Amino acid sequence: MKKSIISQQVAVPQHVAIIMDGNRRWAKKRGLAIIKGHRKTAEETIERLADYAIQVGIKFLTLWAFSTENWQRDQEEVDGIMDLFRETFATAAERLHKKGVRVHSIGDLSHFPEDIRNGVEDWKKETANNHKLVVTFALNYGGRDEIIRAIQRLIAEEKNLKSHQIGVELLEKYLDTQQDIKLPDPELIIRPGGEQRLSGYLPWQAVYSELYFCPTLMPDFDEKQFAKALADYSSRQRRFGQ
Repeated sequence: MKKSIISQQVAVPQHVAIIMDGNRRWAKKRGLAIIKGHRKTAEETIERLADYAIQVGIKFLTLWAFSTENWQRDQEEVDGIMDLFRETFATAAERLHKKGVRVHSIGDLSHFPEDIRNGVEDWKKETANNHKLVVTFALNYGGRDEIIRAIQRLIAEEKNLKSHQIGVELLEKYLDTQQDIKLPDPELIIRPGGEQRLSGYLPWQAVYSELYFCPTLMPDFDEKQFAKALADYSSRQRRFGQ
């Protein structure tokens, strides 16, 4: 599938996953409170990227919004992020809903306050019939944690299973990305912010993903930056380990 993006012909991946990194550094660089960086991404950047994904024909956009390690940050920052979720998630989800976006989540929601959990679940139900794009928020997500919880689900469901019967397809069935919505593995994973590692993001699903790193901090990662990532992806030859 080809789409014209900034005078280039690029291959458009079905599923793009983004590590939303650099919010704190963006705020510090400007002498602002840390929460301001998170707020700009939540209130502006996410919607712009969703619009662009729809424009070019991407079907799945997965955004790492809060990791299992993020709880270890300064309590004031964590509390600020929780308040930001309360303030912005419903309004952002409503805007996405109007664009035909289905809102989804992966990760362990049980650690969040009840009102946030309920808000996420409500919008997942509210947008369930939308088909233009699936935006998945990775919330309290960690790759190791996902695999552990997948094994726990497998043990709970497959009580008479023998160890030799456990294989890739069976375990994959219990991953977060195969619950409610069957998400394909991401062809492209993007990490703004300058760091060049996955930090435990989708380790099972990223086995054959193309990786794109750029120095742009997440609040400034816009359509042009997204287009550069797609152009870079398009220039690669995917070999799937062969």
